[in-house]
Amino acid sequence: MHTAAAAQFGEDQEFGEVKRDLKSRHLQMIAIGGTIGTGIFLSSGGSVAAAGPLGALISYTIVGIMVFFIVTSLGEMSAYLPLPGAFTSFGTRFVDPALGFGLGAGYAFQWIITVTIEVTSAGLILQYWWPDLRMWIPALVFIVILVGITLLGVKAFGELEYWLSMIKVLTCVIFIIVGILVDAGAVGGDTIGGRNWHIEGAPIVGETARERTVNVFTTCVWAFFSFGGTELVGITAGESANPGKAVPKAIRHTFWRILLFYILSIAVIGLVIPYTDPNLLDSAGASVNEAAPMAPFTIVFKMAKLPGADHAINAVLLTAVLSAGQSSFYASTRTLMAMGREGKMPAIFGRVNSRGVPLYSLLFVTLIASVAFVADIVGTGVVFTWLVNLTGMSALLTWMSISIIHLRFRAAFKAQGRSLSELPYVAPLFPYSCYISILLALMIVFLEGYQAVTADPFNAEGVVAVFVGAPVFFLSIIIWKVYYKTKLVPLLEVDLDSGRPTILRGTSKAVETKEEEDEDGDAHLPFWKKAARKVVHFIA
Repeated sequence: MHTAAAAQFGEDQEFGEVKRDLKSRHLQMIAIGGTIGTGIFLSSGGSVAAAGPLGALISYTIVGIMVFFIVTSLGEMSAYLPLPGAFTSFGTRFVDPALGFGLGAGYAFQWIITVTIEVTSAGLILQYWWPDLRMWIPALVFIVILVGITLLGVKAFGELEYWLSMIKVLTCVIFIIVGILVDAGAVGGDTIGGRNWHIEGAPIVGETARERTVNVFTTCVWAFFSFGGTELVGITAGESANPGKAVPKAIRHTFWRILLFYILSIAVIGLVIPYTDPNLLDSAGASVNEAAPMAPFTIVFKMAKLPGADHAINAVLLTAVLSAGQSSFYASTRTLMAMGREGKMPAIFGRVNSRGVPLYSLLFVTLIASVAFVADIVGTGVVFTWLVNLTGMSALLTWMSISIIHLRFRAAFKAQGRSLSELPYVAPLFPYSCYISILLALMIVFLEGYQAVTADPFNAEGVVAVFVGAPVFFLSIIIWKVYYKTKLVPLLEVDLDSGRPTILRGTSKAVETKEEEDEDGDAHLPFWKKAARKVVHFIA
């Protein structure tokens, strides 16, 4: 293996070796854990308030379709080539090194800012119990905890994320059940039924068809943030013990996970909570109607009148913050590590310690996240708001780029006479899945911009806030391309082999099954524990 490819996979002595300690069960839970974040727990109610119960349901369905196709595209490439940098490395290899730089820089920065958002959410959640608590105190504690977890290495990350994700999965299932019981009047009080869909302004907010359409698609942006982190399964493939098996296994049930944990959750919120409820949180964590802010999950459990249920769900929200926070640290540090090894960032970012942790990348992420956090708490919040806006458009363009990269990957595969049988996982509905994802992303961008431009009264800052991420994203690509004079990689020259894991063929099904059990530590478990784990994996 040549030096560049070796560096990508942690086999170069200059950088140190990454640890492939993520097992199949870790990747399965990370696949769903990445999609269940503080967005669905905290700000999903803001989607209902902005677009109405049906409008929010449509928004989450649209984004869910886009997410599903993007994850399957990334899953196909990651299972075949499990690079630590995932799609940022794919952009370099399959399209143009300039695109790889733009994606890597935008993606790392996006997750660094997400660290600040998540630790700030911790303060918001704790204020439910202690209203006068200064938000910077728990935020600082969470930053220290997250850095400590990251320093333990990828195995600790995978194990903790496994259990935290399991808590989130079970919480969503219980929430849906409780919400249905509240709606039916079985617990909490009178039967609600479809009453909240018939109040004035529902089921889709807006006086005209144009306003209703715009509200639905602009609410897609909030839904988009709720789904943030779905692509983590591609990043973790680079540190998976058996990516050829683990990645496809984690991807296959994505559709049902999206349907269960997002579509059904937002449907229950729309049924049980009126879109005019003053306690609903918006996307920034504030009340949409200047009342005491409260997460929709907490509101529903309070309506159920189950003793201590609201406190229990608030505690679960804290675990969600911890999970999302450590995912943010993981994604940002691994992206910077990959860029350091590819020469797109200082080489020092690519170095790892004996635990496989990129220490200098971690130091950089912690420093920038802390600066953003300080700017938020000591200022008026303007700096932080602009940083969030900057990453918002960048994130949407990043996801759209994954579909474009997948089209180029398949084109190179075809041009070089490769067979699809070489792929451990084949994305369904290709190439239409990529076209649909790109079209939906463009529609969201266009209608979000349309709403900002046509706002009454016109707000120039609002227009700039919507689009500020786009020029930064494209400018970073253009600068790299002009400075280094990069070109579109010819299809026949696309490297489809360096870093490809060795696949053992001719292995019997019984041996494969035993290997999977041994890998996850199941081989010597009692029957009832094996059965319980199978049930949890089926739900998740």
